[in-house]
Amino acid sequence: MPFIDLQSNLPASSFSEDFLKKLCSCTAAALGKPEDRMNLVVKAGLLMLIAGSCSPCVMLLVSAISVTDTADKNKEHSAKIFEFLTKELGLAEDRIVIQFHALQPHQVGKKGTVMSFL
Repeated sequence: MPFIDLQSNLPASSFSEDFLKKLCSCTAAALGKPEDRMNLVVKAGLLMLIAGSCSPCVMLLVSAISVTDTADKNKEHSAKIFEFLTKELGLAEDRIVIQFHALQPHQVGKKGTVMSFL
């Protein structure tokens, strides 16, 4: 049950429903998770600064159980996600930052309990 949180200073019009579906497909494939388990949110039009510049940029937070817990895994995830974001949004790689957070099953609630018990 991965969580994808994209924050950007690009306008909301840059992020259509089609973009969200493509981002879902891309991140699900990168993480090896089914699309119906993905949770995405896009926050657009934010005041943001990356590397000392307020030029168009994206910060992406990827939180998941068991697939974001090593450098080798995240290196592979990062390459696939960067390829998607640079192509879809027309941003250079230096205008995108990705954070990976490893979650434990007891940290994710669903159906009135936590994933440890599902």
